[in-house]
Amino acid sequence: MPPKNKGGSRGKAAEPKQEEPKKPQTVRELEWQRYYATNPYQKAYEEHGLSGMTPADRQAYCDQEYLKPGRVKTLSNKAQREFWKRVNEANIPFRSLPRPSDDQWGRDKNGRDIGDYTLEEYAAYGEKKDRYLRLFYDSIFFKSSNARAYDAPRRDGAHPIYTCSDEQLDVERARRQEMAELKRELYGQRLSPYSLDPDWDDVTPIPQSEPEGALAAIAYPEDYAEAMGYLRAVMASKEHTPRCLRLTEDIIAKNPAHYTVWLYRFAIIQHLNISIPDEIEWLNDVSLNYIKNYQIWNHRQLLMDHYYPTIATSASDVAALAESERAFMTRMLALDAKNYHVWTFRQYLVRKLGMWGDVERQSTESLIHLDVRNNSAWSHRFFVVFSDPAYTTPGSHATEHDPKVPADVVDREIAYTQDKIMLAPQNQSPWNYLRGVLIKGGRKLGTAREFSGHFVKNLGDDNAEEVRSSHALDLLADIYKEAGEKEQALLCLTRLSFKWDRIRRGYWEYRKGLLDQS
Repeated sequence: MPPKNKGGSRGKAAEPKQEEPKKPQTVRELEWQRYYATNPYQKAYEEHGLSGMTPADRQAYCDQEYLKPGRVKTLSNKAQREFWKRVNEANIPFRSLPRPSDDQWGRDKNGRDIGDYTLEEYAAYGEKKDRYLRLFYDSIFFKSSNARAYDAPRRDGAHPIYTCSDEQLDVERARRQEMAELKRELYGQRLSPYSLDPDWDDVTPIPQSEPEGALAAIAYPEDYAEAMGYLRAVMASKEHTPRCLRLTEDIIAKNPAHYTVWLYRFAIIQHLNISIPDEIEWLNDVSLNYIKNYQIWNHRQLLMDHYYPTIATSASDVAALAESERAFMTRMLALDAKNYHVWTFRQYLVRKLGMWGDVERQSTESLIHLDVRNNSAWSHRFFVVFSDPAYTTPGSHATEHDPKVPADVVDREIAYTQDKIMLAPQNQSPWNYLRGVLIKGGRKLGTAREFSGHFVKNLGDDNAEEVRSSHALDLLADIYKEAGEKEQALLCLTRLSFKWDRIRRGYWEYRKGLLDQS
């Protein structure tokens, strides 16, 4: 222990003269002020060096170095007594603060040095940190209690039963939300929705496993990667609960093309026996936002396969479903009239729900009326007309004659097609349709010779030749071939090759070669 100062000391060392300190404005200035207050001779040393200091100040400065832990014990007993006497006379502080470093306060979320904070800013910053820590420890306590409540049903009666009320859950959600806001303000870090939700406390997310040193590791967004971690965990445990359904909805919103998530969602729907109409209503909104997504339509087909057996015996329920699906597909096709996924699903649905007949056929007429070049609508019309089990042969190929097709149906389709050709003679879709109708009806191509001839005049005459449709000329080549008029067929193909469709010259030359073989 240092000896007590006995009154009447002689030769007191002069205390360093210090100017009245200015009021510090920042945390850094306050820290330096405190440092110099506990190291009173340091300022003089920095400004004048040892040689420029007074003997008393120089001695006090050197003595202060021996106040550091362990230093004074290196002196002899006599020297220690002299040392403590000088310390008392010079009023040297027994404890001194370490010299501040430039980076000791760190930086905030915006990169600003916290040492440059005003004292008021730093006080507010400290209050937020204290508040966050209090919330953090309260949340830790809740998690412990919640875990016991989660395990309670699996314990025997000898153990106390812990419960977690809805009110406690709401309080914890509010607590975590406040924690998230504070963490974002303090550190710029964002907490995921799942870490904020007590419902997910019992799940440990499984992170994405990337091979070591991967050259092209996928940079997933943070929130998506975390949601996928929870998905892997619940899928690994084969959990099918409402929270898992909400999880799939979140991931689908982030990545609607994730095929595995859609399959898992359907498994949950089956397990929980969720209302299919409700799921379809949700799916409609998703479909309208992601019109080119295939997985949506595969999911819809799985729903239909699952739902149809439950209503198959009720004609009115099947009809209502067909009407609602047709109305929705009309909305989808209004956004993109040639959406391949919609047309593929529509063909499936016609077979599934028996949507044959005039209503479906007339729906294609509406789309063709809007765009006569909509080949998807033409294709669907052909399917509806020539696959109807009411009057066609089951399994009949699209390019073979079906003797069961009524003549009036064939006549109606020929007349309809010719009307549309007149609107746009160079549109290939109705010409292909016309060929298909003639083949299905078992009629020769020659029955369309007169009609096709309206679009081709003075063939072979360089000065007077007029071709309003290269597709009519193509059909005429096959008509002449069918009739055995090889020279006329060759002339049609030659004019197509050298004038009216030169970009496909190789194809027309190939067709000419087939004429020689025949």
